[in-house]
Amino acid sequence: MKKYNFNAGPSMLPREVIENTAKQILDFNGSGLSLAEISHRAKDFQPVVDEAEALVKELLQVPEGYSVLFLGGGASLEFCMVPFNFLIKKAAYLNTGTWAKKAMKEAKLFGEVVEVASSADANYTFIPKGYTVPEDADYFHTTSNNTIYGTECRVDLDVPVRQICDMSSDIFSRPVDVAKYDCIYAGAQKNLSMAGVTIVIVKNDALGKAPRPIPTMLDYRTHVEKGSMFNTPPVVPIYTALENLRWIKAQGGVEAMDKRACQRAEMLYAEIDRNKLFHGTVAEEDRSVMNICFVMNEEYAELEKPFFEFATSKGMVGIKGHRSVGGFRASCYNAQTIEGVQALIDTMKEFEANH
Repeated sequence: MKKYNFNAGPSMLPREVIENTAKQILDFNGSGLSLAEISHRAKDFQPVVDEAEALVKELLQVPEGYSVLFLGGGASLEFCMVPFNFLIKKAAYLNTGTWAKKAMKEAKLFGEVVEVASSADANYTFIPKGYTVPEDADYFHTTSNNTIYGTECRVDLDVPVRQICDMSSDIFSRPVDVAKYDCIYAGAQKNLSMAGVTIVIVKNDALGKAPRPIPTMLDYRTHVEKGSMFNTPPVVPIYTALENLRWIKAQGGVEAMDKRACQRAEMLYAEIDRNKLFHGTVAEEDRSVMNICFVMNEEYAELEKPFFEFATSKGMVGIKGHRSVGGFRASCYNAQTIEGVQALIDTMKEFEANH
């Protein structure tokens, strides 16, 4: 039976990316050594980092004056590194979910944090709008896609201060105006690579202004100066990211990823809205195209477990919703296929017919 991977992270990867990584783990570039055991100082590995950096810049049209870093620690470490490096007196945060809230918590250790708006009272079922960002804030922090709750902001906002964004679960799924941001970061395991590497795009001249001593490893300047090689980087996840970046380019770049993402989402949301058993969990205008959340209609609540078991028997993997929302979550990252989404839709239709 064919499996369809809807896990929220680590994410589904293109089959060729997995296969090419596996080949290099067995024998990296014909060296007789595994990618998993070579030194990051090896002459054959530096071109991997160089090409991956170049592809990030090409695919996202990163302007001059920015560095691309490959770091460890996940987005959770960036919650701390961002205020360490950028917060001087006051930062503004938009609270759209669990990860935004965690980022705010870390920032409060370094200075004043203004929560400009929140959808917490509605269990984060929408993206707040109509708020005011203080003009004296050092930066405005957003989370573009909220993996748990299934909301997404797919535009680059216009605000009076510099922006910082956690794009962990939708980076490379659409074009981005990088020039609006001092820093973009993303744990790569949700839409780009396996767990273990974090992509950071940072504006060089925005660094070095924080009024505090910064530990060496937490100072972005350390990694900019050493080209992500200050300490041993996560070699295998970086290589997987490179293979995925190559794949995205070959498919037509982020514009093609954007088109596919919208097509997949339109298909699945249409079925959710049509099917008598289910309904979506968030405001329609803020629906994520990456993480599609839905629950049983109240009168069919007792069918939640049977549907999960039925979908699992049909090869649907990872569709159980996060405990904060319940129900189901179909994560449709870049590697997800139209075939996979159609298989889920067919499963929903069959279950409806049976009940």
